Amino acid sequence: MTDISRLQKTFTEKYGGEATAGFFSPGRINLIGEHTDYNGGFVFPCAISFGNYCMIRKNDDGKIRLKSMNMPFEAELDLSELNQKVDQEWVNYVIGVFAQFLKKGIRFNHGIDMLFYGDVPAGAGLSSSAAIEVVTAVALNDTYQTGFDAPSLALMSQKAEHEFAGVQCGIMDQFASAMAKKDHAVFLNCDSLAFEQVPLRLDGYKILISNTNSPHKLDSGLYNQRVSECGNALQILRQSVDISNLAQLGNTEFESLQHTITDPVIRRRAKHVVTETERTKKAVNYLREGNLRAFGELMKASHLSLKHDYEVTGHELDTMFEEALKIEGVLGSRMTGGGFGGCTVSIVASDAVDDFIGNVGSGYLRKTGLEPSFYVAETSDGGKRIF
Repeated sequence: MTDISRLQKTFTEKYGGEATAGFFSPGRINLIGEHTDYNGGFVFPCAISFGNYCMIRKNDDGKIRLKSMNMPFEAELDLSELNQKVDQEWVNYVIGVFAQFLKKGIRFNHGIDMLFYGDVPAGAGLSSSAAIEVVTAVALNDTYQTGFDAPSLALMSQKAEHEFAGVQCGIMDQFASAMAKKDHAVFLNCDSLAFEQVPLRLDGYKILISNTNSPHKLDSGLYNQRVSECGNALQILRQSVDISNLAQLGNTEFESLQHTITDPVIRRRAKHVVTETERTKKAVNYLREGNLRAFGELMKASHLSLKHDYEVTGHELDTMFEEALKIEGVLGSRMTGGGFGGCTVSIVASDAVDDFIGNVGSGYLRKTGLEPSFYVAETSDGGKRIF
Protein backbone atom coordinates (compact mmCIF):
# COMPACT_ATOMS: atom_id res chain seq x y z
CA MET A 1 0.00 0.00 0.00
CA THR A 2 1.38 3.37 -0.98
CA ASP A 3 2.06 5.84 1.84
CA ILE A 4 -0.91 8.24 1.70
CA SER A 5 0.94 10.85 3.79
CA ARG A 6 3.48 11.16 0.98
CA LEU A 7 0.69 11.84 -1.51
CA GLN A 8 -0.86 14.41 0.86
CA LYS A 9 2.51 16.16 1.18
CA THR A 10 2.85 16.40 -2.60
CA PHE A 11 -0.76 17.57 -2.95
CA THR A 12 -0.22 20.31 -0.34
CA GLU A 13 3.00 21.45 -2.00
CA LYS A 14 1.26 21.67 -5.36
CA TYR A 15 -2.13 23.08 -4.41
CA GLY A 16 -1.58 24.87 -1.09
CA GLY A 17 -3.72 22.67 1.14
CA GLU A 18 -4.59 19.06 1.82
CA ALA A 19 -6.83 16.88 -0.33
CA THR A 20 -10.28 16.34 1.14
CA ALA A 21 -10.59 12.78 -0.18
CA GLY A 22 -8.48 10.02 -1.66
CA PHE A 23 -9.36 7.10 -3.93
CA PHE A 24 -7.74 3.94 -5.26
CA SER A 25 -8.50 1.66 -8.21
CA PRO A 26 -6.47 -1.45 -8.95
CA GLY A 27 -4.74 -2.82 -11.99
CA ARG A 28 -5.50 -6.40 -12.96
CA ILE A 29 -4.11 -9.66 -14.18
CA ASN A 30 -6.20 -11.91 -16.37
CA LEU A 31 -5.82 -15.55 -15.43
CA ILE A 32 -7.33 -16.76 -18.71
CA GLY A 33 -9.60 -15.42 -21.45
CA GLU A 34 -7.45 -13.09 -23.57
CA HIS A 35 -8.70 -10.98 -26.49
CA THR A 36 -12.16 -12.43 -25.95
CA ASP A 37 -13.72 -9.43 -24.22
CA TYR A 38 -14.33 -7.31 -27.33
CA ASN A 39 -15.62 -10.46 -29.03
CA GLY A 40 -18.40 -11.07 -26.49
CA GLY A 41 -16.59 -13.91 -24.74
CA PHE A 42 -15.67 -14.81 -21.17
CA VAL A 43 -12.73 -13.47 -19.16
CA PHE A 44 -11.37 -14.33 -15.72
CA PRO A 45 -9.39 -11.44 -14.23
CA CYS A 46 -8.55 -10.52 -10.66
CA ALA A 47 -7.50 -7.13 -9.33
CA ILE A 48 -4.02 -6.69 -7.88
CA SER A 49 -2.67 -4.48 -5.12
CA PHE A 50 -0.91 -2.21 -7.63
CA GLY A 51 -3.07 0.53 -9.07
CA ASN A 52 -3.77 4.25 -9.33
CA TYR A 53 -4.46 6.73 -6.56
CA CYS A 54 -6.32 10.02 -6.88
CA MET A 55 -6.22 12.81 -4.31
CA ILE A 56 -8.91 15.40 -4.80
CA ARG A 57 -10.27 18.76 -3.58
CA LYS A 58 -12.83 21.14 -5.03
CA ASN A 59 -11.81 24.71 -5.79
CA ASP A 60 -13.77 27.90 -6.43
CA ASP A 61 -11.99 29.25 -9.49
CA GLY A 62 -13.56 27.04 -12.15
CA LYS A 63 -10.33 25.31 -13.12
CA ILE A 64 -9.60 21.61 -13.48
CA ARG A 65 -5.98 21.08 -12.42
CA LEU A 66 -4.34 17.73 -13.09
CA LYS A 67 -0.95 16.58 -11.88
CA SER A 68 0.69 13.15 -11.90
CA MET A 69 3.55 12.08 -9.66
CA ASN A 70 4.63 9.70 -12.45
CA MET A 71 4.52 12.01 -15.46
CA PRO A 72 6.11 15.45 -15.89
CA PHE A 73 3.24 17.07 -17.78
CA GLU A 74 0.59 19.01 -15.84
CA ALA A 75 -2.69 20.43 -17.12
CA GLU A 76 -4.97 23.30 -16.15
CA LEU A 77 -8.27 23.41 -17.99
CA ASP A 78 -11.39 25.55 -17.90
CA LEU A 79 -14.63 23.70 -17.24
CA SER A 80 -15.56 24.45 -20.87
CA GLU A 81 -12.55 22.44 -22.13
CA LEU A 82 -13.54 19.04 -20.78
CA ASN A 83 -14.57 17.69 -24.18
CA GLN A 84 -11.22 18.41 -25.83
CA LYS A 85 -8.20 16.15 -26.15
CA VAL A 86 -4.77 17.47 -25.26
CA ASP A 87 -1.32 16.49 -26.51
CA GLN A 88 -0.34 14.57 -23.40
CA GLU A 89 -1.51 10.96 -23.31
CA TRP A 90 -2.13 10.41 -19.59
CA VAL A 91 -4.28 13.54 -19.29
CA ASN A 92 -6.60 12.28 -22.02
CA TYR A 93 -7.51 9.25 -19.92
CA VAL A 94 -8.74 11.63 -17.21
CA ILE A 95 -10.43 14.19 -19.46
CA GLY A 96 -12.12 11.34 -21.32
CA VAL A 97 -13.84 10.31 -18.10
CA PHE A 98 -15.00 13.87 -17.40
CA ALA A 99 -16.46 13.88 -20.92
CA GLN A 100 -18.49 10.74 -20.19
CA PHE A 101 -20.04 12.40 -17.13
CA LEU A 102 -20.95 15.38 -19.29
CA LYS A 103 -22.63 13.04 -21.79
CA LYS A 104 -24.73 11.68 -18.93
CA GLY A 105 -25.99 15.18 -18.20
CA ILE A 106 -23.71 15.91 -15.23
CA ARG A 107 -22.59 19.52 -14.95
CA PHE A 108 -19.53 20.43 -12.92
CA ASN A 109 -20.20 23.67 -11.05
CA HIS A 110 -16.86 23.75 -9.22
CA GLY A 111 -13.29 23.47 -10.31
CA ILE A 112 -11.26 20.62 -8.92
CA ASP A 113 -7.64 19.93 -8.02
CA MET A 114 -6.50 16.34 -8.68
CA LEU A 115 -3.22 14.55 -7.99
CA PHE A 116 -2.60 11.10 -9.44
CA TYR A 117 -0.06 8.48 -8.50
CA GLY A 118 0.27 5.03 -10.00
CA ASP A 119 2.32 2.15 -8.68
CA VAL A 120 1.39 -0.18 -11.55
CA PRO A 121 4.62 -0.83 -13.50
CA ALA A 122 4.25 1.29 -16.65
CA GLY A 123 3.80 -0.60 -19.89
CA ALA A 124 3.55 -3.95 -18.09
CA GLY A 125 0.12 -4.87 -19.46
CA LEU A 126 -1.42 -4.78 -15.97
CA SER A 127 -4.00 -2.22 -17.01
CA SER A 128 -2.66 1.05 -15.64
CA SER A 129 -4.83 2.92 -18.16
CA ALA A 130 -8.05 1.33 -16.87
CA ALA A 131 -6.95 1.99 -13.29
CA ILE A 132 -6.52 5.72 -13.91
CA GLU A 133 -9.84 5.88 -15.76
CA VAL A 134 -11.73 4.04 -13.05
CA VAL A 135 -10.15 5.93 -10.15
CA THR A 136 -11.14 9.17 -11.90
CA ALA A 137 -14.69 7.91 -12.38
CA VAL A 138 -14.97 6.72 -8.76
CA ALA A 139 -13.56 10.03 -7.49
CA LEU A 140 -15.94 12.16 -9.56
CA ASN A 141 -18.91 9.96 -8.70
CA ASP A 142 -18.20 10.35 -4.99
CA THR A 143 -17.18 14.01 -5.00
CA TYR A 144 -20.18 15.19 -7.03
CA GLN A 145 -22.60 12.56 -5.63
CA THR A 146 -23.71 11.54 -9.13
CA GLY A 147 -25.01 8.14 -8.04
CA PHE A 148 -23.69 5.88 -10.80
CA ASP A 149 -23.19 2.23 -9.88
CA ALA A 150 -19.87 0.43 -10.41
CA PRO A 151 -20.79 -1.27 -13.73
CA SER A 152 -21.83 2.12 -15.15
CA LEU A 153 -18.51 3.65 -14.07
CA ALA A 154 -16.68 0.78 -15.77
CA LEU A 155 -18.58 1.35 -19.02
CA MET A 156 -17.96 5.10 -18.89
CA SER A 157 -14.25 4.43 -18.35
CA GLN A 158 -14.19 2.10 -21.35
CA LYS A 159 -15.81 4.79 -23.50
CA ALA A 160 -13.16 7.25 -22.35
CA GLU A 161 -10.44 4.91 -23.63
CA HIS A 162 -12.23 4.43 -26.96
CA GLU A 163 -12.85 8.11 -27.59
CA PHE A 164 -9.89 9.87 -25.97
CA ALA A 165 -7.07 7.29 -26.12
CA GLY A 166 -8.10 5.69 -29.40
CA VAL A 167 -7.88 2.09 -28.15
CA GLN A 168 -10.92 -0.03 -29.02
CA CYS A 169 -10.60 -2.11 -25.85
CA GLY A 170 -13.15 -4.51 -24.46
CA ILE A 171 -14.74 -4.09 -21.05
CA MET A 172 -12.56 -6.49 -19.04
CA ASP A 173 -9.93 -4.10 -17.67
CA GLN A 174 -12.32 -1.40 -16.51
CA PHE A 175 -14.81 -3.92 -15.13
CA ALA A 176 -12.12 -5.71 -13.12
CA SER A 177 -10.79 -2.42 -11.75
CA ALA A 178 -14.26 -1.30 -10.72
CA MET A 179 -15.88 -4.57 -9.61
CA ALA A 180 -13.16 -6.87 -8.26
CA LYS A 181 -13.24 -8.48 -4.82
CA LYS A 182 -10.21 -9.41 -2.75
CA ASP A 183 -9.32 -13.14 -2.83
CA HIS A 184 -11.60 -13.67 -5.81
CA ALA A 185 -11.46 -13.56 -9.60
CA VAL A 186 -14.28 -12.18 -11.73
CA PHE A 187 -15.85 -14.62 -14.18
CA LEU A 188 -17.37 -12.12 -16.61
CA ASN A 189 -19.55 -12.61 -19.64
CA CYS A 190 -18.47 -9.63 -21.73
CA ASP A 191 -21.60 -9.80 -23.88
CA SER A 192 -24.23 -9.61 -21.14
CA LEU A 193 -21.97 -8.27 -18.32
CA ALA A 194 -23.30 -11.06 -16.09
CA PHE A 195 -20.55 -11.94 -13.64
CA GLU A 196 -19.66 -14.16 -10.73
CA GLN A 197 -17.05 -13.63 -8.01
CA VAL A 198 -15.18 -16.95 -7.85
CA PRO A 199 -13.01 -17.63 -4.78
CA LEU A 200 -9.31 -18.05 -5.58
CA ARG A 201 -8.40 -21.18 -3.65
CA LEU A 202 -4.71 -21.70 -4.33
CA ASP A 203 -3.65 -23.84 -1.39
CA GLY A 204 0.12 -24.25 -1.57
CA TYR A 205 0.44 -22.13 -4.71
CA LYS A 206 1.03 -18.49 -5.59
CA ILE A 207 0.19 -16.37 -8.61
CA LEU A 208 3.46 -14.92 -9.87
CA ILE A 209 3.62 -11.97 -12.27
CA SER A 210 6.71 -11.89 -14.50
CA ASN A 211 7.36 -8.54 -16.14
CA THR A 212 9.35 -8.83 -19.35
CA ASN A 213 10.24 -5.13 -19.09
CA SER A 214 9.54 -4.98 -22.79
CA PRO A 215 6.72 -2.45 -22.61
CA HIS A 216 3.64 -2.92 -24.70
CA LYS A 217 1.74 -0.06 -26.30
CA LEU A 218 -1.81 -0.91 -27.29
CA ASP A 219 -2.39 2.23 -29.31
CA SER A 220 0.46 1.30 -31.66
CA GLY A 221 -2.27 0.01 -33.99
CA LEU A 222 -1.72 -3.72 -33.57
CA TYR A 223 -4.47 -4.06 -30.95
CA ASN A 224 -6.98 -2.18 -33.08
CA GLN A 225 -5.90 -4.32 -36.05
CA ARG A 226 -6.87 -7.47 -34.15
CA VAL A 227 -10.26 -5.92 -33.33
CA SER A 228 -10.77 -5.22 -37.03
CA GLU A 229 -9.68 -8.72 -38.07
CA CYS A 230 -12.19 -10.27 -35.69
CA GLY A 231 -14.87 -7.98 -37.07
CA ASN A 232 -14.07 -9.21 -40.58
CA ALA A 233 -14.32 -12.84 -39.44
CA LEU A 234 -17.68 -12.16 -37.82
CA GLN A 235 -19.11 -10.61 -40.98
CA ILE A 236 -18.08 -13.64 -43.04
CA LEU A 237 -19.45 -16.17 -40.55
CA ARG A 238 -22.75 -14.31 -40.22
CA GLN A 239 -23.48 -15.22 -43.84
CA SER A 240 -23.80 -18.81 -42.62
CA VAL A 241 -24.98 -18.57 -39.01
CA ASP A 242 -27.03 -16.13 -36.92
CA ILE A 243 -24.54 -14.80 -34.36
CA SER A 244 -23.83 -11.34 -32.96
CA ASN A 245 -20.27 -12.09 -31.80
CA LEU A 246 -17.55 -14.68 -32.39
CA ALA A 247 -17.73 -16.11 -28.89
CA GLN A 248 -21.23 -17.43 -29.54
CA LEU A 249 -19.72 -20.17 -31.68
CA GLY A 250 -18.66 -23.44 -30.06
CA ASN A 251 -15.55 -25.31 -31.22
CA THR A 252 -17.48 -27.91 -33.24
CA GLU A 253 -19.63 -25.33 -35.02
CA PHE A 254 -16.60 -23.22 -35.85
CA GLU A 255 -14.76 -26.21 -37.29
CA SER A 256 -17.68 -26.85 -39.63
CA LEU A 257 -17.74 -23.22 -40.79
CA GLN A 258 -14.11 -22.15 -40.78
CA HIS A 259 -13.67 -23.04 -44.47
CA THR A 260 -15.88 -20.04 -45.31
CA ILE A 261 -13.09 -17.74 -44.10
CA THR A 262 -10.66 -17.95 -47.00
CA ASP A 263 -8.01 -15.64 -45.52
CA PRO A 264 -5.87 -17.88 -43.26
CA VAL A 265 -4.91 -14.98 -40.96
CA ILE A 266 -8.53 -13.99 -40.34
CA ARG A 267 -9.40 -17.67 -39.81
CA ARG A 268 -6.71 -18.05 -37.15
CA ARG A 269 -7.92 -14.93 -35.31
CA ALA A 270 -11.45 -16.33 -35.13
CA LYS A 271 -10.15 -19.75 -34.07
CA HIS A 272 -8.35 -18.22 -31.10
CA VAL A 273 -11.47 -16.40 -29.90
CA VAL A 274 -13.66 -19.50 -30.13
CA THR A 275 -11.17 -21.85 -28.49
CA GLU A 276 -10.15 -19.33 -25.82
CA THR A 277 -13.77 -18.82 -24.81
CA GLU A 278 -14.15 -22.59 -24.36
CA ARG A 279 -10.88 -22.78 -22.40
CA THR A 280 -12.01 -20.03 -20.06
CA LYS A 281 -15.31 -21.71 -19.20
CA LYS A 282 -13.52 -25.02 -18.56
CA ALA A 283 -10.80 -23.36 -16.49
CA VAL A 284 -13.27 -21.71 -14.13
CA ASN A 285 -14.97 -25.04 -13.55
CA TYR A 286 -11.61 -26.64 -12.78
CA LEU A 287 -10.87 -23.91 -10.25
CA ARG A 288 -14.23 -24.47 -8.55
CA GLU A 289 -13.35 -28.16 -8.31
CA GLY A 290 -9.90 -27.39 -6.92
CA ASN A 291 -8.16 -28.94 -9.94
CA LEU A 292 -5.31 -26.45 -10.29
CA ARG A 293 -3.27 -28.80 -12.45
CA ALA A 294 -5.96 -28.90 -15.15
CA PHE A 295 -6.39 -25.12 -14.83
CA GLY A 296 -2.66 -24.73 -15.46
CA GLU A 297 -2.74 -26.89 -18.57
CA LEU A 298 -5.40 -24.61 -20.04
CA MET A 299 -3.21 -21.58 -19.26
CA LYS A 300 -0.43 -23.14 -21.33
CA ALA A 301 -2.83 -23.84 -24.20
CA SER A 302 -4.04 -20.25 -24.02
CA HIS A 303 -0.53 -18.89 -24.44
CA LEU A 304 0.19 -21.13 -27.42
CA SER A 305 -3.05 -20.00 -29.09
CA LEU A 306 -2.12 -16.38 -28.48
CA LYS A 307 1.28 -17.10 -30.01
CA HIS A 308 0.28 -19.08 -33.10
CA ASP A 309 -3.32 -18.06 -33.88
CA TYR A 310 -3.55 -14.52 -32.53
CA GLU A 311 0.13 -13.55 -32.87
CA VAL A 312 0.33 -11.13 -29.95
CA THR A 313 3.16 -12.61 -27.90
CA GLY A 314 6.63 -12.00 -29.36
CA HIS A 315 10.12 -13.09 -28.38
CA GLU A 316 10.15 -11.71 -24.84
CA LEU A 317 6.79 -13.12 -23.72
CA ASP A 318 7.49 -16.47 -25.37
CA THR A 319 10.89 -16.68 -23.69
CA MET A 320 9.36 -15.93 -20.29
CA PHE A 321 6.71 -18.59 -20.90
CA GLU A 322 9.26 -21.20 -21.99
CA GLU A 323 11.60 -20.52 -19.07
CA ALA A 324 8.72 -20.75 -16.59
CA LEU A 325 7.74 -24.22 -17.77
CA LYS A 326 11.26 -25.51 -17.00
CA ILE A 327 10.67 -24.97 -13.26
CA GLU A 328 9.38 -27.85 -11.20
CA GLY A 329 6.31 -26.68 -9.32
CA VAL A 330 4.90 -24.53 -12.14
CA LEU A 331 1.40 -25.69 -13.05
CA GLY A 332 0.74 -23.17 -15.79
CA SER A 333 1.90 -19.93 -17.36
CA ARG A 334 0.69 -17.55 -20.04
CA MET A 335 0.91 -13.97 -21.24
CA THR A 336 -1.63 -11.68 -19.61
CA GLY A 337 -3.03 -8.47 -21.03
CA GLY A 338 -3.04 -7.16 -24.57
CA GLY A 339 0.33 -8.60 -25.49
CA PHE A 340 3.11 -7.14 -27.64
CA GLY A 341 5.23 -7.06 -24.47
CA GLY A 342 4.19 -6.79 -20.84
CA CYS A 343 3.79 -9.67 -18.39
CA THR A 344 3.15 -13.34 -17.97
CA VAL A 345 1.19 -14.85 -15.10
CA SER A 346 2.10 -18.24 -13.64
CA ILE A 347 0.75 -20.57 -10.97
CA VAL A 348 3.78 -21.60 -8.92
CA ALA A 349 4.15 -23.84 -5.87
CA SER A 350 4.88 -21.66 -2.84
CA ASP A 351 8.15 -23.44 -2.13
CA ALA A 352 9.27 -22.97 -5.77
CA VAL A 353 8.85 -19.19 -5.94
CA ASP A 354 12.49 -18.38 -5.13
CA ASP A 355 13.71 -20.98 -7.62
CA PHE A 356 11.37 -19.55 -10.23
CA ILE A 357 12.58 -15.98 -9.75
CA GLY A 358 16.24 -16.96 -9.80
CA ASN A 359 16.27 -19.39 -12.70
CA VAL A 360 13.60 -17.85 -14.90
CA GLY A 361 15.18 -14.45 -14.35
CA SER A 362 18.67 -15.61 -15.36
CA GLY A 363 17.42 -17.63 -18.33
CA TYR A 364 15.32 -14.75 -19.60
CA LEU A 365 18.19 -12.25 -19.22
CA ARG A 366 20.55 -14.55 -21.09
CA LYS A 367 18.17 -14.95 -24.03
CA THR A 368 16.79 -11.41 -24.30
CA GLY A 369 19.35 -9.09 -22.70
CA LEU A 370 16.56 -7.64 -20.55
CA GLU A 371 16.35 -7.70 -16.75
CA PRO A 372 12.90 -8.95 -15.73
CA SER A 373 10.88 -8.08 -12.62
CA PHE A 374 8.76 -10.44 -10.54
CA TYR A 375 5.82 -9.85 -8.20
CA VAL A 376 3.78 -12.25 -6.12
CA ALA A 377 0.23 -11.15 -6.92
CA GLU A 378 -1.82 -9.92 -3.98
CA THR A 379 -5.50 -9.51 -4.82
CA SER A 380 -7.47 -6.34 -4.18
CA ASP A 381 -10.98 -4.94 -4.04
CA GLY A 382 -12.18 -2.73 -6.87
CA GLY A 383 -12.19 1.06 -7.00
CA LYS A 384 -13.04 2.74 -3.71
CA ARG A 385 -12.60 5.75 -1.47
CA ILE A 386 -9.69 5.28 0.93
CA PHE A 387 -10.22 8.37 3.14
